[in-house]
Amino acid sequence: MAKRSIIHMLNPMKYNSPFDINMALDAGYDIIMPYNNVELSEVPGLTQDAVFSRGPAGVKKTGMFIGGRDIGVAMDMLEAAKKSMEPPFQISVFADPSGAFTTAAALVACVERELKKHFNQDFNGLRAVVFGGTGPVGLATAVIAAQQGADTTIVDHFSIDTALEYAKEAEQRYGVKLRATTAASDADKARLLSTADVVFCTAKAGVQVLNAPVLADATQLKVAGDVNAVAPLGIEGVELMHNGEPLKFATQSPNAVGIGALAIGNVKYKLQQALLRETLESDEEPVFLDFRNAFEGARKLV
Repeated sequence: MAKRSIIHMLNPMKYNSPFDINMALDAGYDIIMPYNNVELSEVPGLTQDAVFSRGPAGVKKTGMFIGGRDIGVAMDMLEAAKKSMEPPFQISVFADPSGAFTTAAALVACVERELKKHFNQDFNGLRAVVFGGTGPVGLATAVIAAQQGADTTIVDHFSIDTALEYAKEAEQRYGVKLRATTAASDADKARLLSTADVVFCTAKAGVQVLNAPVLADATQLKVAGDVNAVAPLGIEGVELMHNGEPLKFATQSPNAVGIGALAIGNVKYKLQQALLRETLESDEEPVFLDFRNAFEGARKLV
């Protein structure tokens, strides 16, 4: 009898995401097995149980997905799973906590496309500001942008200490240097926009982060991307389906363009599907996928 495909979905939180479960099913997996409240110390045992019960042929039909919300924990879980296996007893593992890796990859890839299209530039040497930069999507976005050469600042709405803590962690884990600051007022935001080339808005859904008066202080802005799909949207004037339309309120940056949440989300959806299928269809060698693989895939899609 042919082996059915199974994906084991590990989550350190109370619930697995219905979004991720639906995506795995639609990617072609026959059976979805969610595990909640998983601790890092439990990952090796769960991984080995998943591997040794199926044999060398069965592991090719077995995958693992790591969710949660903390991208550092997800990376630790991915590494723990990888280290607990030896050939030929290996399965593919894909980490995408809160969809942060695929969302961030899609966002940065879409912004990169518009930079090249309208300004014939990449990220190298540009100033990037990530509002909501201490959330999972924001931090992943900042790390990817910094790895592409951007001088990147993460912004926390409330606490400079939180921003500094996440910047330190990013340097330790990924070898990138991030600037860190807070911006609770419009004046703080305007100060940041005055020297920004790129803006990523990854703050809490339903909160307008950048209004028209703040955008008017941007003097060299080129591209702004917003992943908030819940009204009010994160950047005034950037609509859900905008995909390189003029950023009308950035009056001192007349060539600036914006990218909306659904345009980014369309790439994110296709990307997560493609990476899940890769874990299922990788017949020769297992794959271990994180935000770096996600960004490579997003670049191809855009």
